[in-house]
Formats: sequence, C-alpha cells, structure tokens
Amino acid sequence: MLSLRSLAAHVPGARFQGPDVTVTGIAYDSRRIRAGELFVAVPGLRWDGHLFIPQALERGAAAVAVQADHPQWVEGLREDGVPTLVVEDARAALSRLAAAFHGFPAMRLTVIGVTGTDGKTSLVHLIAHLLRYDGHQVGLMGTAGMDVGLGLEGWEGRTTPEAPELQAALAAMVAHGCRYAVVECTSHGLALRRVEDAYFDVAVMTHLGEDHLDFHGSWEAYRAAKGRLFSLLDEAPSKGVGKWAILNADDPSWSYFRSLTQAEVLTYGLGPGAQVRALDVRPRGWGVAFHLRTPWGETEVEVAVPGEAGVMGALAGTATALAMGLPLPVVAQGLASWRGAPGRLELVDEGQPFPVVVDYAHAPQALARLLALARQSARGKVVLVFGCIGGRDRHRRRPMGRIAGQMADYVIVTDDNPYDEERESIFQEIVAGLQEAGREEGRDYLVVPDRRQAIAHALSMAGEGDVVVLAGKGHETHVYAGSSSYPCDDREVARAFLRRMKGV
Repeated sequence: MLSLRSLAAHVPGARFQGPDVTVTGIAYDSRRIRAGELFVAVPGLRWDGHLFIPQALERGAAAVAVQADHPQWVEGLREDGVPTLVVEDARAALSRLAAAFHGFPAMRLTVIGVTGTDGKTSLVHLIAHLLRYDGHQVGLMGTAGMDVGLGLEGWEGRTTPEAPELQAALAAMVAHGCRYAVVECTSHGLALRRVEDAYFDVAVMTHLGEDHLDFHGSWEAYRAAKGRLFSLLDEAPSKGVGKWAILNADDPSWSYFRSLTQAEVLTYGLGPGAQVRALDVRPRGWGVAFHLRTPWGETEVEVAVPGEAGVMGALAGTATALAMGLPLPVVAQGLASWRGAPGRLELVDEGQPFPVVVDYAHAPQALARLLALARQSARGKVVLVFGCIGGRDRHRRRPMGRIAGQMADYVIVTDDNPYDEERESIFQEIVAGLQEAGREEGRDYLVVPDRRQAIAHALSMAGEGDVVVLAGKGHETHVYAGSSSYPCDDREVARAFLRRMKGV
C-alpha cells in the first residue's frame, strides 16, 4: 500500500487535490474496483471512464485520477473533497501509477518485447525456451498464456494486458526469481500505452504486414504503433545492460524501425544483408534444417517447426539469444529441443494416416502462409476448417474466403468467436470470397456453424496423404457467441475424434 501523494510524485505534471489517503491498488474498470483502490478515469474507445467515477466511488474507491481536460470533474471532485490526481493523459498516468504501485518491477528484469504482424506468440515462447535452456528463470506473457515463473497458465484475455495487470505480472516474476521477462506487444497494447513503463531492453520485430486497420485507421498509423516499442528502448532508464533492436532485414520496413532507436541493431533473415542468416534451408520431417551464419560463428541447426515460419522464427530467436550473451552452441541445442508454441503449427498425432495441424492464423496473409505450408506437405487434398471473429476486422472475411477457395481443396466454414454479431452474417461474407474463387457449396465447401461438428466432419472426410488444417483458434479453449460460449479446444476435439475413429 502507498499514499496517494507518494504515487502522484511519480507522474510528471500531476496535480494533487484533497486529503491524502492510502491506496491499496490501481484500477481502471469501475465494475471490478475494490475498496481502497485508486480509480483512473481513462477515456476509452466506446465510453469515457469519467462517466463511471460515481460508480467507482460507490464501490469504495479511495481516490480518483482524472484528466485535466475534464474540468467539470476536476472541480466537482474538489468540491466534494474527494482525493484526486489531475493528470494530462490518463492512459500514460495509468501505466506510471501501476508501475510505481508495484515498485517498478521492470527495473529488476531484463525485458524483451516482441512485436510484428504474425509470429509474435511463437517467438515469445521460443526466446523464453532458449533462455531457460541456458539455465535462466524466465517469465512471459502473450496470446497463449502467462508464466510468472510457476509454469504457463492459459488465458483468453488481451494479449498485451492493461498496465495494472501487466505490472502486477512483472512484479510476480520478480517475486518468483525471474531474471528475464518476454512480453508480446500488440499494436493495440502499444497504441493504448499499456507497456509504457515496462522498460524494455530488447525490442524484436517479426515482420510487418497489414492488420487492425479498423482500429488504427491507416497502415502508417499501424506501423507507427508497432514502432513505439523501438522508441521505448531509448526512453527506458538504464539498468546497466545493453539495449538491442532485433530486426528482420528481409522486411521492407526494417529501416523505419531502425530509425526510431539508438540501440544496438542486430538483423536476421534469408537475404545477404542479414547478420544472422540461414543458408541451405531444407525440410527435415515436420521441421527444417539449415546452416546458421552469425557474427558469433556458424553451425548447423534443426528446428521442429516447418516452413519459412520455422526458419524466420529460429533466426529471430537466435539473434535475440546471441544479443543476450548466450553461446552459439547452446542456442543451436536449444533450437533442436524446441517443439513449438501452443496452438502454433501444432500437430495432433493419434496415429492417423494424415497430418492434422492446429494454428492461430486468423488474418489473410497468415492463412495464405499456413495453406502454402500444408500444400507442400500434402500428397492428397488440403481440408481447411476456419471462421472469422465477430464485431471487428470485417475487411478480413471476404479475402480469407477467397484465399481459402484458391489454396484449399475443401473448406468448412464455421465459428470463430462471433461474440455479439450474428454468425450467419459472418459466414455470408466468407462464402462471398469462396464464390469469388469459383467454389460451389457442397462440392467445394460447407458451412457447419458448430466448430466441434466442423472439425469432426473434416476429419471424417480425410484420408492417407491429405492434410487437415484447423485455423484461427490455436490455443483457445472456448467459442464465444453472444452471451454464451461452448468449450472447443481444436487440439482436444480433434484428438478425441481421432481416438474414436480408432476405437480407442
């Protein structure tokens, strides 16, 4: 617990009014606030948090932080004698207050941030794996779960949590002896300033495509949001360790990200300009092998993740590990022992005569790469099960249907999380893309709303040499539709059906 006045001292430009009080936590959601907490009124995307100040006070908030551009609240709280912080930017203040409340835990960790359009989650888990292979205690947070030093716990919340949850997680990592934290940084999380006080030492970029334009408004704004991670390298206090920017030299935007920081740069890729480079890439079972060339030496490498995703992820992880001081032989051994991240190009193997691949691909480019990889492995047909999320990213649906129609032999359209949107409207937009690709219902595709039934149908029609692809949900364990949900872990649903097929 800390006093409001002591917390205010950490927020540049904050003004304190009213009596001082002891604060037991930092909150931004009036529905979940607990007695004694400081409520930070954040102007949101749909609702302004200032409107919920009365509710927060009724629920026991000890104090309130408000933006200076809401003078009616500033004056009203002053007249009511409510302990108040007046701040210029509530989002920035939320991050700083949360960090201060938890004792600035990032100062006691080497923090590695990973961003990009695709491949972030796998890379977060790979970096953590390599550091652990070298004997370090590592925490992580990302789409597939959080590990504060006690093992991975799955979740289906925000990939990059709001600052109070993020700072609490960093503090838990410190408490459990972690030396490193690896954090998946989404464009939303960066734009909404959730990671401002994570004090990054390393920033890693996978690649930059086009995504979340409904939120950012333009590709340039999306790129700028991603670039914020690299700017934060220079803004973080010194911890006595070097700052590194790990960049994909094959990506056209790498020089833009390079321009945003004074940190040491290490590039990776397949092209001749990359410092950490893969040569002589070749398939090796459900994976790849290649010759690895780095400024620290050369070696042969194997990794059990297939295709370009496996190669580029291995290169990015290698570059990060080498920048952190891991010896090259240890990195090569760590790569060989890596089995992939949960729900990312994950094989479901129950002895069936065809591969079943579960992946999180839920955007057009990611789906195209996934289907290209499946096509390389297939001697027969590629059967795809996928849907699109409800409530946002509508621009993805028709292109994803078109890609599915062009690259898969048979498509089963089903639920992804429709949330509050009518699932039929989502299906219609996907089907429009399938029909643009010349596909016909019944012959080339089928709509099966319940995802569990869709998976069962796909598996029942597959034979030797085929590849079944379950895309979009990855590690997730439920489908959310309206006010209800139903359990559906693609891996477990597939595994159970395959066992029944074998009579097990």
